[in-house]
Amino acid sequence: MTDPTMINVAPFESALGAEIRGVDLSDTLSEATIEAIHAAWLDNLVLLFRNQSLRDEDLVSFSRHFGELDMVPGWEPFSPEGHPEVLVVSNVQEDGTAIGVLGDGEASWHTDMAYIELPPPASLLYSLEVPVTGGDTSFMNMYAALEALPADLRQAIDGKTLNHDSSHDSGGNLRPNHQLFGDLTEAPGARHPIIRTHPGTGKASLFLGRRLHAWIVDEDIATSENILDQLWEHCLQANFTYSHKWQQGDLLMWDNRVTMHRREPFDSGARRVMHRTQLKGDARVEAA
Repeated sequence: MTDPTMINVAPFESALGAEIRGVDLSDTLSEATIEAIHAAWLDNLVLLFRNQSLRDEDLVSFSRHFGELDMVPGWEPFSPEGHPEVLVVSNVQEDGTAIGVLGDGEASWHTDMAYIELPPPASLLYSLEVPVTGGDTSFMNMYAALEALPADLRQAIDGKTLNHDSSHDSGGNLRPNHQLFGDLTEAPGARHPIIRTHPGTGKASLFLGRRLHAWIVDEDIATSENILDQLWEHCLQANFTYSHKWQQGDLLMWDNRVTMHRREPFDSGARRVMHRTQLKGDARVEAA
């Protein structure tokens, strides 16, 4: 059993993230160890565990320490046999059929499943095969982005709600069984406060989801677009981000409530195989 006194939390020299050292996630973890990891996760938003050797049952077991697991609707065929809670993220094809989702293209900045009423509070991604170059994943600290927001821009979004389009994915592709809409006010999806309070820390953060097809409810489209352009220009400053270059055996765990992330494209001839879990949303996050 892993001894919590052996856990070493090494924060990154960036706006968020820390490496957790001295933990074998395939081992039986004590309650104290899990509590220490959970505290580090709330403090650092993104946790990295290197050099792990995990079976799907190990990934599921570790993930369940932090809540009930959920599946992404429509992607059930891309789960390993016997592990419906695990999603394969990969560009690899076998006999002409994709073994996973999201391919090798860019995934723009987004929060996982912001377009549903109860988005997952956490996502975990484990690397089995990674390309030599490309496919890096970057994360953004939405606490820090809000704290540094100019006063006039914060006033413009105070008390406002954002509609998160559910008809397109993070690559900008129309999802199956969805229709194109006439304008942004007709976009389907969930509505969340732009400034929200984290239920675990009590701290306020921005919650932007995706830029594509977002609309500030009750604003005219031109005003909404202008405000959102300013928000995104502010948030995309490098001092709010951390970029992760994957190694085989990495596990990343991120707080989906207060981060956004993106993936760089990579060579379609290279192999990238990742296994992913996500926690089920269990409470609506309130406006700050």
